[in-house]
Amino acid sequence: MNISDSEHGRRTPRGCEPKSKSEPQSPSAPVTQMEFARAGRITAAMRAVAEREQRDVEFIRERVADGRIAIPANVVHLAKGLAPVGVGEGLSTKVNVNLGISGDRADAAEEWRKVGIAQDNGADAIMDLSNAGKTQAFRRDLIAKTPLMVGTVPMYDAIGYLEKPLVELTGDDLLRVVRTHAEDGVDFLTIHAGINRRVVETFKQTGRLMNIVSRGGSLLFGWMEVTGAENPFYERFDEVLEICHEFDVTISLGDSCRPGCLYDANDATETAEMIELGKLTRRAWDAGVQVMVEGPGHMAIDEIAATVKMQKRLCHNAPFYVLGPLVCDVGVGYDHITAAIGGAISASAGADFLCYVTPAEHLCLPDADDVLDGLIATRIAAHAADIAKGVPGARDADARMAQARRKLDWEAMWPAALDPATARARFEASPAATEGTCTMCGKMCAVRTVNKVLEGTTIDLDAS
Repeated sequence: MNISDSEHGRRTPRGCEPKSKSEPQSPSAPVTQMEFARAGRITAAMRAVAEREQRDVEFIRERVADGRIAIPANVVHLAKGLAPVGVGEGLSTKVNVNLGISGDRADAAEEWRKVGIAQDNGADAIMDLSNAGKTQAFRRDLIAKTPLMVGTVPMYDAIGYLEKPLVELTGDDLLRVVRTHAEDGVDFLTIHAGINRRVVETFKQTGRLMNIVSRGGSLLFGWMEVTGAENPFYERFDEVLEICHEFDVTISLGDSCRPGCLYDANDATETAEMIELGKLTRRAWDAGVQVMVEGPGHMAIDEIAATVKMQKRLCHNAPFYVLGPLVCDVGVGYDHITAAIGGAISASAGADFLCYVTPAEHLCLPDADDVLDGLIATRIAAHAADIAKGVPGARDADARMAQARRKLDWEAMWPAALDPATARARFEASPAATEGTCTMCGKMCAVRTVNKVLEGTTIDLDAS
């Protein structure tokens, strides 16, 4: 879907005049999806989201206006073919795939294979976490070629892009990188603005088992400790907002102090940062900038639901974007499973956006197979949560699968599966002797037996 600047809202579509004079009004012409929604004006992006989510467009507009739904849609990417997606309250749970060029494995061709897997297997977003050398060419190509929303972490890119040591970076340098990513068309930027001097002091006073495990958070912590200065993203947050407003970039407020192990979950440091993120959320909304808030991390199962509810309360029901959480620390090599368990619980409790975790987490850069495994595991978690949340249409594919299984109609099963190619390949690799069955049960297939009874045909079971 290619939504032009005019469709994005440069002119008011017929019949989309402001609906309520009591809603907040921008002092100037609307630029962002939030500002159009507050002015009562429905954009093509809002209509696209409403159609996809089987929701009335007014349902979408109202929640975009008050921040409960974000539509990350940079005006540059919209012009290049972005298919707008909504993240937030009452919508299906979205799934993100991380990829990007690493200094140790700088293989652009492999990253493009991962992009193809993401697009072909139901991802909603791609985060380009490239951190080696000049990353702009890959980022620009990605935005030009993918209809999925794209996110980045400017802090990762700053050292390579500016060719400066960490301690020599200035606030001007970091804002320059933010602007570059916005100009390139990035739809959401992870900005680690919550780790300010107050949060750092809490961290030092209370301590943690795993300290700070966020890459962006650790870089900023190191910079602050060496320079003695305040976090530039916090100190100059209003300037960050001006850049994001200009291009309608959604700010994803980074969780610098997310727990890296079960022991650190819900500690003073994480909570202190979450309070700061709630304050920053309000400031962004006051500037007409859309917000998502990032969350944990590692967390025991019995803590997840309460944490989601607390985050939603402290951050004013802004969309919540979580990494897992991983429900144990010992699932190394299988962390796509530990994260999917936590993801299903967190999304069913109200989280809106799941960042996938692959089997390679904590071990190495994931390869293409890892990306597929992580994506499907996370999509299963998101789908299970959508069923629990009563998202419109969430059960439709499950009903189609059940009908196809009842009829032993294998060809009808594949389109209902989250990963049709893998399902078909596994079935065809082990052909059954009895037509219509699989090698698990063969002639003793329960579905086949009951079908034959109900049809009045012979049950052909014997000892052979």
